[in-house]
Amino acid sequence: MLRWQLAHGVQHVRSHVDVCDPSLLALRALVELREEARGLIDLQLVAFPQQGILSFDNGPDLMRKAVELGADVIGAIPHYELTREDGVESVKFAMALAQEHGLRVDIHCDETDDEHSRFVETMAAETIRRGMSGRVTASHTTAMHSYNAAYASRLITNIARAGMHMVTNPLDNAVLQGRFDQGPIRRGHTRVKQLLEAGVNVAIGHDSVMDPWYPLGTADPLQAAFVLAHLGHMSGVTELRTLMDMITVAPAAALGVADYGLRDNGPADLVVFDATSEAEALRLQRPRFLVLRAGRVLAGTRPARSFVRWHGEEEEVNFQPL
Repeated sequence: MLRWQLAHGVQHVRSHVDVCDPSLLALRALVELREEARGLIDLQLVAFPQQGILSFDNGPDLMRKAVELGADVIGAIPHYELTREDGVESVKFAMALAQEHGLRVDIHCDETDDEHSRFVETMAAETIRRGMSGRVTASHTTAMHSYNAAYASRLITNIARAGMHMVTNPLDNAVLQGRFDQGPIRRGHTRVKQLLEAGVNVAIGHDSVMDPWYPLGTADPLQAAFVLAHLGHMSGVTELRTLMDMITVAPAAALGVADYGLRDNGPADLVVFDATSEAEALRLQRPRFLVLRAGRVLAGTRPARSFVRWHGEEEEVNFQPL
């Protein structure tokens, strides 16, 4: 899977590793992979309690053990806990553990159509109280699309005040959300435009690539951005540019990547698209012509050529606008 991502130009990956296993076997294996991939892809590992922290046997101890084994980020999934009170406490536990060890936080939060799932407000409050601005990410938050306007407005104000990062996952959530709806069916993503307007850093994630939740992925952030252009009504000229920012500079900020971007005397970590503009790359889902790290070519694509037979003559088709 990392090879797929590298071919698509991805050089930084945050992966949620299920720690609801007394052996923590998956985390141990991925810690080894993180070292093997170093210099090609930077891999951040999130201690992720898929079945909850307080609602799983020895959940808190497993989270602490995951930190000892080398987890980079603390996760949680409060809407999977047994009660709302447990969900709130799981957020507080995760934030306290991260603060204790100087780690970042990335919580699968309110990934449901239930308008009563409101744990992201606890995340915002804890971020403010603990002074953890810039180190906390809420992923999914699809319940936000069902909140009433007054509550959503106040919540977004507090998210901005907290300096939180938000990650929307257009591919998975378009498939998973709205399954109880008979019509109209909700689109399955958070309030992207309102969050952006409030100054919140919003990134696009891929989430699953090939698993029961989402079996159709290609590990390409450009594909996820293309889908959000449709689901999020983000087809304007400036919005298309924003979508490209949401798979580059925005996630880099959420991951804490230092000195991200092109600059004089920089490390020459860059991706070259076979396209003349960001909008063209997005529209045509163009391949990555070259992927460089520290000036070294790590991957590339030899673009395919399409042709048609027009009145007996073969003509190349490049799909450029007329």
